[in-house]
Amino acid sequence: MAERKTRKTTTIEVEGVIVGRDKKVIPAQDVEKLAAIGCKNHEICDWFGLDENTLTYNFSVELTRGRSSLKQSLRRAMLYNAINNNNAALQIFLAKNFLGMSDNPVNSEENAPLPWAE
Repeated sequence: MAERKTRKTTTIEVEGVIVGRDKKVIPAQDVEKLAAIGCKNHEICDWFGLDENTLTYNFSVELTRGRSSLKQSLRRAMLYNAINNNNAALQIFLAKNFLGMSDNPVNSEENAPLPWAE
């Protein structure tokens, strides 16, 4: 059986928000980065060893900002793919969602025949 080497440890200073009863220091920018790559609250809590209520109470701004960043990146990538790569499926999806287009015409006053056509 191989022996495990002893690891060297050190102490570093970390700038962040002091949270919880055990006074953990959590860097706010790390919370935002994790939210920006799509991590769920419980995953971020597992990473830092926090309770979910503690996370949302102390980092709601960073969570919102990170998730907004993710949405912007996805929109940018979708538009690039639809326009520059001529991805027809994505063009149809964007037309339906952004332009309100539909596969099924809806009968409304806008689709009614012109009044003098009789």
